[in-house]
Amino acid sequence: AFAADDLAEAYRITVKQQRYARTGEIRAAAIEHFCGGESPRSDAQTITDIVFTLESEIVRTRIINGEARIDGRDTKGIRPITVKTGILPRVHGSALFTRGETQALVVATLGTARDAQLIDAIEGERKDPFMLHYNFPPFSVGETGRFGAPKRREIGHGNLAKRGVSAMLPGQEHFPYVIRVVSEITESNGSSSMATVCGSSLAMMDAGVPLKAPVAGIAMGLIKEGERFAVLSDILGDEDHLGDMDFKVAGTESGVTALQMDIKINGITREIMDVALRQAREGRLHILGIMNAGLSKPREDVSEHAPRFTTFRINPDKIREVIGKGGSTIQALTKETGTSIDINDDGTVTIASTTKEAGDEARRRIEQITADVEVGRIYEGKVVKIVEFGAFVNILPGKDGLLHISQIAEQRVERVTDFLEEGQMVKVKVLEVDKQGKMRLSMKGLDA
Repeated sequence: AFAADDLAEAYRITVKQQRYARTGEIRAAAIEHFCGGESPRSDAQTITDIVFTLESEIVRTRIINGEARIDGRDTKGIRPITVKTGILPRVHGSALFTRGETQALVVATLGTARDAQLIDAIEGERKDPFMLHYNFPPFSVGETGRFGAPKRREIGHGNLAKRGVSAMLPGQEHFPYVIRVVSEITESNGSSSMATVCGSSLAMMDAGVPLKAPVAGIAMGLIKEGERFAVLSDILGDEDHLGDMDFKVAGTESGVTALQMDIKINGITREIMDVALRQAREGRLHILGIMNAGLSKPREDVSEHAPRFTTFRINPDKIREVIGKGGSTIQALTKETGTSIDINDDGTVTIASTTKEAGDEARRRIEQITADVEVGRIYEGKVVKIVEFGAFVNILPGKDGLLHISQIAEQRVERVTDFLEEGQMVKVKVLEVDKQGKMRLSMKGLDA
């Protein structure tokens, strides 16, 4: 047949772009041969369909007969894999996962509870502490096009990858971070969603996320002719395009975390499913072995650029004091300490900061605000207001007490301003706290 021999040779070219260029030339020549001239024998669409049928027969017949696949592998072969972690210096975690001509650059970012995604679903609102975004730019397959909102394919592949790794995430009680993973597919020749699974697992471990176990993914294919069939591991884009099945399996060494199957035939037998799952497990373990050689367990600590959490509890009745009127107190705290502060209704306070010092300072100030004044204890406070009968001294955030003129000094005091001025730091002793929380203070017998 015209072009058959040329197509057979083209499908021995292992480099995707070179193979595509050659098959494109053959297709164009066939269209010119049969559709050109004054008396065309067919139309371009018919010739394109016939060429596709020839391509399919060549690839499928070779595999069914036990010959090498397009890139020279056998049915169980996995493409060469390289793994790099920590390649981006400023992010919280990163990984570059390359399998053959498919590559994913994955970045993991850690955030606080207020960074969680708000899901407005039909059953009500909820917050999701784990987000995974899969981006498939046109240049990854050698094309040009617009960058815009995620398309159906990107959303679907992202959800599959998310399901694959989410089962291994730690609980919020053990790791209170919100996690966002972004996978950028820089090159694609099949199985980019499973490359995202592998890259996401590595990036999160690089970020210090204590995953229960590393996760890897593999895409399986099928060629079925009558009763004969061949299951393919780690399929290429052409094997997906020309084959009968795209079966994606993600999981750990001990089990499967996500499955997705697309088939072009009426169904598959139990035998095919059994072979596919067993072969997928072999491939998954092989991939996990290479991933573990690059990074076998999560980092001991999160990145220096990631937020640090300090968690403690206060009396729920004191929450309003920490928040302040119209949120003024907590807003001042976050601004002055450079931290992010969240308070639950049960009194649990979570402070997120980029340094330990900032977190400790925010905690100290919150504990001061919520502390109960002890009668008989000596405090150092600031004179905030002077009146004729004494002065008001702030001994704790939001807690001012009256220092009566008779309690300023041992001798008689004619004018308060002879001893005190606004802004002055003084030591005072708490004499009494009444039922309304009003305090009486004294400086007698103490060093000013």
